[in-house]
Amino acid sequence: MSPLKITTRDAATGPVLEIIGQLDYVSATDLRELLTTLTLQPGQRLVLDLAGMEFCDSSGITALIAARNHAQVAHADVALAAVPANTLRILRIVGLDQLFPLYPDSDTAVRA
Repeated sequence: MSPLKITTRDAATGPVLEIIGQLDYVSATDLRELLTTLTLQPGQRLVLDLAGMEFCDSSGITALIAARNHAQVAHADVALAAVPANTLRILRIVGLDQLFPLYPDSDTAVRA
């Protein structure tokens, strides 16, 4: 498995974070720390593109929730794009698929 790599790009609606590799106990802190550096404006959408995410444990899920909380505090929106099947299964089991808008890819999430 690959170590976590997060790339950030700006879209018209707000930042897009591309999460690649493992989002787990060791690396989830990296995402949480990056979130503290993101300034979101009211009405923007933070998109987490998970197409390259290979693994996500409970710490990773908690980091995704932290992203949602960060967006809510800023009166912004958050969306998950290209959620891998194994992670989607977990989100559905715990009901988080009801809290996160889910999109097939980041372009669709940005346009929505």
